[in-house]
Amino acid sequence: MKDRRRRVRISQRTSLEDRCNRILRNMEASLTARDRVGIQDFVLLDPYTSETAFLDNLRKRFHENLIYTYVGTLLVSVNPYKELDVYGKKQMDTYMGVNFFELPPHIYALADNVFRAMMSEFNDHFVLISGESGAGKTEASKKILHFYAVSCPTTKILNHVRDRLLVSNPVLEAFGNAKTLKNDNSSRFGKYMDIQFDHQGGAVGGHILSYLLEKSRVVHQNHGERNFHIFYQLVEGGEEDLLRWLGLERNCQHYNYLVQGNCAKVGSINDKRDWKTVRQALSVVDFGESDTEDLFSVIASVLHLGNIEFEADSEGYAALGDRREIHWLSKLLGIPAQVLQRGLTHRKIEAKTEEVLSPFSVDHAVFARDALAKAVYGRAFDWLVDRINGSLANTDSSRKNVIGLLDIYGFEVFNVNSLEQFCINYCNEKLQQLFIQLTVKSEQEEYEVEGIEWEPVPYFNNKIICDLVEEKHRGIIALLDEERLRPGKATDVTLLEKMEETVGGHPHFVTHKLADQKTRRTLRRGEFRLLHYAGEVTYRVEGFLDKNNDLLYRNGKEVMQQSKNAIIKSCFPPSEPDRNKRPETVATQFKSSLAGLTDILGTKEPWYVRCVKPNEAKQPGRFDDVLVRHQVKYLGLMEHLRVRRVGFAYRRKYDIFLQRYKALCPDTWPNWKGSAAEGVRILVRHLGYKTDEYKMGRTKIFIRHPRTLFATEDAFQVCKHKLATRLQAKYKGYRVKGDYQKQKEAATKIENCWRGLKARKERRQREWAVAIIKRFIKGFMTRNKPTGADNREYLAYVRQNYLTRLKENLPKTILHADSWLRPPPVMEEASLLLRQLFLRDLSRKYVRGITEERKAQLVLKARTSFLFKGRKTSYPASVGSPFVGSRVALQDMNAKILQLIQRQNVTYTVPVLKYDRNGFRPRPRQLVFTREAAYLADGARIKQTVRYDALKGVSVSDLSDNFLVLHVKCDDVKQKGDLVLQCDFLFEALTKLSAIVDKDDLIRVVRGSVRFDIQPGREGFVDFRSGPKALVYRAKNGHLTVESASGENI
Repeated sequence: MKDRRRRVRISQRTSLEDRCNRILRNMEASLTARDRVGIQDFVLLDPYTSETAFLDNLRKRFHENLIYTYVGTLLVSVNPYKELDVYGKKQMDTYMGVNFFELPPHIYALADNVFRAMMSEFNDHFVLISGESGAGKTEASKKILHFYAVSCPTTKILNHVRDRLLVSNPVLEAFGNAKTLKNDNSSRFGKYMDIQFDHQGGAVGGHILSYLLEKSRVVHQNHGERNFHIFYQLVEGGEEDLLRWLGLERNCQHYNYLVQGNCAKVGSINDKRDWKTVRQALSVVDFGESDTEDLFSVIASVLHLGNIEFEADSEGYAALGDRREIHWLSKLLGIPAQVLQRGLTHRKIEAKTEEVLSPFSVDHAVFARDALAKAVYGRAFDWLVDRINGSLANTDSSRKNVIGLLDIYGFEVFNVNSLEQFCINYCNEKLQQLFIQLTVKSEQEEYEVEGIEWEPVPYFNNKIICDLVEEKHRGIIALLDEERLRPGKATDVTLLEKMEETVGGHPHFVTHKLADQKTRRTLRRGEFRLLHYAGEVTYRVEGFLDKNNDLLYRNGKEVMQQSKNAIIKSCFPPSEPDRNKRPETVATQFKSSLAGLTDILGTKEPWYVRCVKPNEAKQPGRFDDVLVRHQVKYLGLMEHLRVRRVGFAYRRKYDIFLQRYKALCPDTWPNWKGSAAEGVRILVRHLGYKTDEYKMGRTKIFIRHPRTLFATEDAFQVCKHKLATRLQAKYKGYRVKGDYQKQKEAATKIENCWRGLKARKERRQREWAVAIIKRFIKGFMTRNKPTGADNREYLAYVRQNYLTRLKENLPKTILHADSWLRPPPVMEEASLLLRQLFLRDLSRKYVRGITEERKAQLVLKARTSFLFKGRKTSYPASVGSPFVGSRVALQDMNAKILQLIQRQNVTYTVPVLKYDRNGFRPRPRQLVFTREAAYLADGARIKQTVRYDALKGVSVSDLSDNFLVLHVKCDDVKQKGDLVLQCDFLFEALTKLSAIVDKDDLIRVVRGSVRFDIQPGREGFVDFRSGPKALVYRAKNGHLTVESASGENI
């Protein structure tokens, strides 16, 4: 036992040491493995201003499947375009509760440190996930969300919230994501999700904000792109009954809004499987059956709307072609077909106090149709986000901390860039501005907390670009809004001219007219170019005004307000803002929401994930230097690194630094007794650090150059081998010396033990025998007393002995039950129970062994016992006589009698003496029992019939006579009265009668006299008495007297 405990302790100590060593090895793995897999933290990159060195380090790690790298606390994630086994439960457990730099970079490390910082500081945080389309932003957001779902405390309620947070992703992806040229699952909207945590760290709620849904994708897709996923999922995966109800066919080629990109089918997308996921997710976020039907009706109505065709009538105005789509629109939206037709082909114009319907041309009708489709889908998407927020809402008013996840579009540069790209890139400019400000602020705060002088950091302030876009009255957004209000016809060309006139002198704005000769070759007329922080982007002005206005004709709204679909009614309420007031433009709405977002983020502590796409072909293992260099630039990674490196490249808490490098100084090795700060000061003095290479803060040491840290790490690697040799030698000597001492001690113990072993063994045997004998004698003396310490063992022996003897002397049959072995007093109660159980078992075996005929005989005997035992004197003498089926065989009965009662089954016949009612003269008769009645027969005649329902009862005496009186109901004077009979087989006949009638109270055993009815109104008596011998005679009082021999009555 001791050896096993020692092995367990050694095993536990070994596993603990292994874990500590593993953590220590991983703490600075970026230093020891820097030549093969690069550096884990770009802050330690020596030529930190070199993009080439930055890319080389990123490439090394990518080819080793190390997709995560730090820039301080910023995480760079390179999309591997393949599945990596680094996201399981095991990895989550590894990163839980571990300091940020203790393990290799991972998104779980960032998520865990955000959570622990929130719990320890009781403040709000957010994670900004950015990168271009296809870089893995959505997947990074999912990984963080899944980490919190697994790692946070769980209860039934918390699990419910967690499930809703998780399933909100596939729903929003289905309605807000689409295939683009760069990404098969590109988010076409910005998403900010707040996860609310209680004071114990449990996820108790959430809230989602969406930004700039790309509504134009509903009606138009570029070649090689698709519409939003939900359309294809509905058509390909929807159930047959659902499609039939929605008026859809299982073929995407039949719908104009789904075929413009000529890419309805994509190999990497399984629409049928995703449809099932969405259906299941909707049920989790509290969508009822009616909500789901209304939602799919809206989606189907958009497809039907896209299939509406217009043709010119005789006057050149738009008229509907095929009206089938109008029929389905009317059904799905609950709007009369005439109202829909008028809304799609006419425009309502106000002329002073009158409203006039003006017909559309074909082109205007197509524009109005597409505008309506975009409005319906866009507002339905907003409704969906609000509905999900309702299911995630937490009604508890107690204070909660928040972690926000911002999955926002990355910087976009396409061959043709329009208003969508302009807004997206403006968003990135604002976030870059916030990013640099917060990064510089956090660096400055850390320096101030540690008491180190702050050196101002020069960096490019992109406020000049943000002002170019958003400045009041002079910014591009303001010019867009002004242009739609100008007198005359505003066009995209006039917009461009307005911009040239207003911001033409801005250093980051250029057009074909303002450019020099060299630049004009790359810039067409109708385009303008902005010099963003991430590079130049050329925007085509065509379509800017229309997309910015996002115009939906007034009568289109009024048509939708008549809908009976609950979602459409909610999206187009009758109480919309003043219809005479122009609605805010798309750019202005986006500017306002972006300002609100920056306000929200400004109140939270920031964390960053920068996602990088390694190649355009989505191929694993391929690293495109040009593409990655461009992303590194516009993601601001070099700018961030420069801010982090202007001061000190490396910083660690004193205790962590001392724990790792204390072996390099004799004064700090092996155990330092003083403060960690003093130990580090002695250590760096011994290592020869120059005063300009490091600074001592309040809790941390700051090292300026990576080469200083690398030299220290290299010295530590050399020192480790020397230390290992010394430790090995010491340990071997310790083990050998310990083994010798153990062997010597063991030999001495064996000698001592062996000498006393026999004496102790013999003494124990004597003591045991004496104790046993004493206990037996004392138990015998106190055997009749209550069970106690003195007699417990003796009584146990008595019980065992009795049970052993009883086992060998059990009764063989039920008849030998009296031979049960007499128990001792202590076993009397148990013996009684055992005897009952054993006799019951013998009885059960006996019952199982008897025949059916014997069983029926015993049943009748049991009934006889029930009726007469202890009540009639002659009963005991009858027990041994078996009953027979009938005392008169059928063939011995008169044929005429049998013919008279042929419909009934004769069950029993017995010869009797019948005493006349007048004079009591005995006459031989036969008493016949059938299923329905009893018959008194005389030869070939039936003298009297007694139906069982007219039989009131049977009376017998308690003496040894064999008389019985059948009492019959007498309602008629002519009807015969009761029967007085004498039967030699009294018990057998009455038992048979009782069994046929099935009335246990039919037979009455009486003492003294029995009154009987001679006929209605006349009665007679039979007196029963005991005498010297058996006599039957008529007494002087006119009664029939029956005397039983007194000897028979004993």
